[in-house]
Amino acid sequence: MKFLTVIFTVVLAFSAVQAQSPSRLIKNAERSLGGSKLLKNLRSWQLSGTIRRESDGNTGRFVMQTTQPNLFNLSYDLNGFEYEWGFNGRSGWARDSRDGLRTLTGDESVDLQAEAGYRSSLWLRAKQERSKVVAAGPNAIAINTSKGSGIRVVFDPRTGLPVREEYLLGSAKRTFEYSDHRNVGGMLLPFAIRMQLDSEVYDLTVEDAGINRQIARTEFDFPQISGEPLPDIALLLAELQDNEDRVEKILDTYSYVQKSIRRELGKDGVLREVESETFQLSFYKGNRIRRLIEKNGKPLNEREQATEDRSVEKRVEEIERRLAKQEAKANSGPPSENGQRVSIAEVLRASRLVNPRRERFRGRSVIVFDFEPNPAFDYKNAKSMLKFFGKTAGVMWIDEKDKQVARLEAFLADSFNIGGGVLAKLRKGASFTLEQERINDEIWLPSTADVNLSVRVLLVRGINVNQIVRSYDYRKFATEVKSAAVDETKNP
Repeated sequence: MKFLTVIFTVVLAFSAVQAQSPSRLIKNAERSLGGSKLLKNLRSWQLSGTIRRESDGNTGRFVMQTTQPNLFNLSYDLNGFEYEWGFNGRSGWARDSRDGLRTLTGDESVDLQAEAGYRSSLWLRAKQERSKVVAAGPNAIAINTSKGSGIRVVFDPRTGLPVREEYLLGSAKRTFEYSDHRNVGGMLLPFAIRMQLDSEVYDLTVEDAGINRQIARTEFDFPQISGEPLPDIALLLAELQDNEDRVEKILDTYSYVQKSIRRELGKDGVLREVESETFQLSFYKGNRIRRLIEKNGKPLNEREQATEDRSVEKRVEEIERRLAKQEAKANSGPPSENGQRVSIAEVLRASRLVNPRRERFRGRSVIVFDFEPNPAFDYKNAKSMLKFFGKTAGVMWIDEKDKQVARLEAFLADSFNIGGGVLAKLRKGASFTLEQERINDEIWLPSTADVNLSVRVLLVRGINVNQIVRSYDYRKFATEVKSAAVDETKNP
């Protein structure tokens, strides 16, 4: 028995010595799959065949496919019961014959976007997307994104091929095991897949496989399954814009707390909180007033708070002076910058709206649609805010009754230059998420914002911004921000 223990210890020690680095595992995998040149020129792949659920033996058909830059779709049926999920480059979605169709939000949305990116490009874009590739056990790597999503890939120590992938979709774990690899157009693709979705296991047998096929973008769009009529989207946006004045007046009566947390993705692939600032916020005549009250969870000392209060008073005085000048000018509306709220309906004029659908969000009926840059939009004479949003794509949820935005997910589809690129340049792929909650049955106000971007400043310095902003403790007041403190007399 003691002899076996010694042998086992020696084997473990030898395995540890032989463990390969992530870069070596990737290099071997690229060679085994067909070569780095082929992978860099890979634009799409598609697998289809039969599927069988092990628990009850039900069978059907499946299709799994992806195309550049990050479109992905997996659909299957079992005796006529359909399941499907995908990412269409702007938003993630899922449907089945029981629960219907829904747009993914939160961790599910982030996780599916990460999966779509990996399936279309493997690890080739990890550095560009600021993801970390780290060791994750013997012959395994983890690809951790800057948004906190992670994918684990296990390689065969003999062939070098990726033989297991582990994903999350929110709280649901999913694994794919691959075998029976065959040459398809110079690339080795699996013809046998064992898929586990939580506790259910499925066996997939590939009957048709191909790479670099032309796959229509509509293959990844939301299925058109509802016959319920949709409102006129242009009219809905016009009503949204008309509602802005009412919303701003209500907003002037609220104070709340906002905590901004900066995060960093470490070399070990772990996303950590590194610092935070907490503000008390109110609105004054449509302008945001922020008063710093904490740093890294600790209240400001008396001197720091006094300095901050004086700064807030100056801000109010500046707003009064600017508004007085505006009133003196005929036909001059309030500016859309310097803290002034910007109309979503206005900025969407630079976008093309697609895939409108009805859904439920936080118990409310909402209209959801994807948006993307509109190539016909005239950028030359547009305001800077319109130019920026004209380069974004994403998905938006609008409360149909309240005529307000309930949620927004967007990413920069192309780099955006500030000051002609001399002052700063926001890099393609920057992402922004805003989720709101309905307060006092009258207004949607921010609850969570997630900002993840890379910007080059003054042609030299590169800055990565990874922040999550949480807003809470909404309180309604009769607000007259004439001094640093908000009047905390609640409305009756």
